[in-house]
Amino acid sequence: MRVLSGIQPTGHVHLGNYLGAIRGWVEDQRAYDSFFALVDLHAITVDQDPQELFSATLELYATLVGAGLDPEVSTIFTQSQVNEHAALAWLLECTATIGELTRMTQYKDKGRGSQSVRAGLFTYPVLMAADILIYQAERVPVGEDQKQHLELTRDLATRFNYRFGKIFTIPEPAIPNVAARVMDLQNPTKKMSKSTATPLGMIYVLDQASEIKRKISKAVTDTDNSVRYDPDSKPGVSNLLEIFAGVSGQSPQTIAAGYSSYGTLKSDLTEALVTTLEPIAKRTQDLLADRGELARLMTEGSAKARTVASTTLDAAKAAMGFVTASSRF
Repeated sequence: MRVLSGIQPTGHVHLGNYLGAIRGWVEDQRAYDSFFALVDLHAITVDQDPQELFSATLELYATLVGAGLDPEVSTIFTQSQVNEHAALAWLLECTATIGELTRMTQYKDKGRGSQSVRAGLFTYPVLMAADILIYQAERVPVGEDQKQHLELTRDLATRFNYRFGKIFTIPEPAIPNVAARVMDLQNPTKKMSKSTATPLGMIYVLDQASEIKRKISKAVTDTDNSVRYDPDSKPGVSNLLEIFAGVSGQSPQTIAAGYSSYGTLKSDLTEALVTTLEPIAKRTQDLLADRGELARLMTEGSAKARTVASTTLDAAKAAMGFVTASSRF
């Protein structure tokens, strides 16, 4: 079975990215034919400083490898280096409707009613569909906030197959349920996110041990000092317990039963996070220091991806009536 997922190179990789997605990818690569994309084309639906985007892309690739993705086992590639994504997106845009794209929740939240919103924000769910369909992915790990986009992908693939013949595999979502939503340490009712980051609310995978300790020690809890897992009435403590569960493999309830004070809980959680993240940071920094090796891995990953993507694009174009390199006259 083939699996595909992607992540935007915008800012540093944070703990929510790691526990909610990347760690699952590391497990998936041994069980599936795995494709993991740095979706830099999606990143430019909003303003990006060119140098920052360039640096963030290098850091993200290195972090994925540092976290355990193996370029010899899985295909790790940069989206913009595989031109077939954009080409298939245009074919699918000519299959999608305005009504479908207008109903996309993220467009309604971020851009609807604004004359200055970029067209790419409106159409990027179709590019996401192309990202998935170009590799004939059967399994797509996604968060709850992306389920609607995957449904659009399924609809577009089904419609295309009905009109032009069976070209695309219909993908199925795979939604992680353990530590899938890591909350902001300072605002535990909000998901840990680059777009809503608070200075002490985010733990980054490349944070030093001292910084992790500082952020955990200042994490919001409450005044009664009772350690129990209760997301509704104790969101701060429950968030710490879920993070602890994510790095330890135990349930939040089991962890809570072992503590009677916040101080000890925070101290042990800090130790567990440092133990988990320090080796990742070390491997990442080593790869960033060897730009030649990093460039080689990125180039080879994109070449592997193009081998599959070009076959799918050629089949889709031929099905629609385009003259392609494999057309017979």
